[in-house]
Amino acid sequence: MQQIVLASSNSGKLREFNQVLSGLEYEVLPQSHFDVTDAEETGLSFVENAILKARHASRISGLPALADDSGLEVDVLDGAPGIYSARFAGEGANDEANNHKLLEKLAAVPEQQRSARFQCLLVFVRHAADPTPVICQGTWEGRILTEPRGSNGFGYDPLFYIPSLGCCSAELMPEQKNSLSHRAQAVAQLVERLRT
Repeated sequence: MQQIVLASSNSGKLREFNQVLSGLEYEVLPQSHFDVTDAEETGLSFVENAILKARHASRISGLPALADDSGLEVDVLDGAPGIYSARFAGEGANDEANNHKLLEKLAAVPEQQRSARFQCLLVFVRHAADPTPVICQGTWEGRILTEPRGSNGFGYDPLFYIPSLGCCSAELMPEQKNSLSHRAQAVAQLVERLRT
């Protein structure tokens, strides 16, 4: 089994990556297993931040590393909250505060102008100085509701409406979301790339 360090201590992500990579003889370990602290996200894009996180985890652990950076882009806000999705309402903000700020910013915006998408960038490096990291991107199109709906999911899921499904992300069952989401798309690409 080839060990990979995940540049995150999120137990949900760890479980998800171990499940999808189990058939490929990979074991994914959390960065905390190697006393790796979170990398400083100084990049100006999802891909830059994911590369920073992957290289940081690989450098300290000495193992190949996997990192993701993801967030919500709202067109009328010029792509915000973007890379600042987790801290849109300020450092240490929770999901409720971030959602509240988004609704405030969009208060006067009509429904047809509330287009948005979730982005996920996954990066895999074989070693810290890998000159050709594997980069996979998943995009999930939707629009922002005027009030939260549903009780599943996290983050902006209660506000993210998928017109083709007639519901928001927080109204989907976890298995359904995990087969359609931006992260699911990026992970599927990663599995394909690692196979080859």
